[in-house]
Amino acid sequence: MTSKRQIQADIDPRAQVVDAALRLAAARDWANIPLSDIASEAGITLADLARSFECREDIITAYARRIDADVLENFGGYSEGGGSPRDLLFDILMDRFERLKRDRAAILSILGSFTADPKQLVISLPHIGKSMAWMLEACGIETIGWRGALRVAGLAGVYLYVLRVWREDDSADMGRVMATLDGALARTERWAGTLGF
Repeated sequence: MTSKRQIQADIDPRAQVVDAALRLAAARDWANIPLSDIASEAGITLADLARSFECREDIITAYARRIDADVLENFGGYSEGGGSPRDLLFDILMDRFERLKRDRAAILSILGSFTADPKQLVISLPHIGKSMAWMLEACGIETIGWRGALRVAGLAGVYLYVLRVWREDDSADMGRVMATLDGALARTERWAGTLGF
């Protein structure tokens, strides 16, 4: 028989903190949620929280890594040999936006906090680039070298541009998101072709 202590030991403490942060962000303004409240919601001490995370931005980064893993696990486009690079990027980014819908209230709160504290967005930019590198790799698009760096930067720009539309599009089919993403990828493809990428 599995004891309560064993069940608790099996819980990833970092995932527990991310889940707690998402619950609080969904109910309150993320900009006004202190680390002590996140620790309390997660059922751990502030010292335990400090052992796993450096700051609130670190918690957001851990959440982004969770999204990366979920999307990569469910994406089979490149491995199944279907679609052009543009089609694959469209599919995987739409998968990502669909996955974000599960935590929509929390994400809207977090994105809204960037307006009040722009440094959060600046801090997040390198991590967004890493996420986009994973998306490109999943589509069989190389991210090595200066060409790869430009591809990562270009896709990060597309993602952030479409994310603004995602914030406003709460429809079931995300029609505006799909149209905006398709147009942005088409423009990026033309730009890349012009420069020989």
